[in-house]
Amino acid sequence: MDLSIVIPVKNEADNIVSLVGEIRAALDGLVAYEILYVDDGSDDATASEISRLAGTAPQMRLLRHARNYGQSAAISTGVHAARGAWIATLDGDGQNDPADLPAMWHLAQQASPSPPLLIAGYRERRRDGWSKRVASHIANGIRAQLLGDRTPDTGCGLKLFPQSLFLDLPYFDHMHRFLPALVLREGGTVLSVAVNHRPRHKGMSKYGVFDRLGVGIIDLLGVMWLQRRAPRPHPFHEVILAPEPSAADDPSPPAIAAVR
Repeated sequence: MDLSIVIPVKNEADNIVSLVGEIRAALDGLVAYEILYVDDGSDDATASEISRLAGTAPQMRLLRHARNYGQSAAISTGVHAARGAWIATLDGDGQNDPADLPAMWHLAQQASPSPPLLIAGYRERRRDGWSKRVASHIANGIRAQLLGDRTPDTGCGLKLFPQSLFLDLPYFDHMHRFLPALVLREGGTVLSVAVNHRPRHKGMSKYGVFDRLGVGIIDLLGVMWLQRRAPRPHPFHEVILAPEPSAADDPSPPAIAAVR
């Protein structure tokens, strides 16, 4: 398994069929992949719709949270359970375009394994309401100024990274909004690429602008604190040590003790 598509969802039953169809159209014949849905406490038909569709799409898997734990928790659950060496994340509402995945995959395969690479989608033309666009613009500006992550759009759900890189990052609630800064702290690199963004056609957003504002400020301060704590040294290498010579191998004469 090369690639795991991790999709956190809550009450997205109406978007399952179309999104899976687009993923298969983009990736079939390109890479060995799985589609890993993480149902974060849905109370609609999301789980049953995924189970029904899995009969015709054997690469699908479903993990379920007993209740809603949030998007970061769902992503973490999916990454830990993934079978692929690389992880792609997608929002489950259909606004991210799976047709962007092949180009991102080719970039990942051309990259050096060290330092590890995060490829982050950049929604140049967001198809959201004005309040989300304004809030995102302000938040990105403040975050970039304080964290220095040089990433124009950390909120885009479309990202690609090695599983091992994510597992090395410190976990906390809402961490998915700060992945570029956390990757840079870990000694990795971040590449932002322009991706398509589409309006939501079915369902409703599960969070609002002001719901994210308070926790966003607290999380921003927390990430700043993490940045000021020394990460593990990168790079490092092991020094090959020669074994100490034994007494039989030592050509020097033995020491003579003085006798009184």
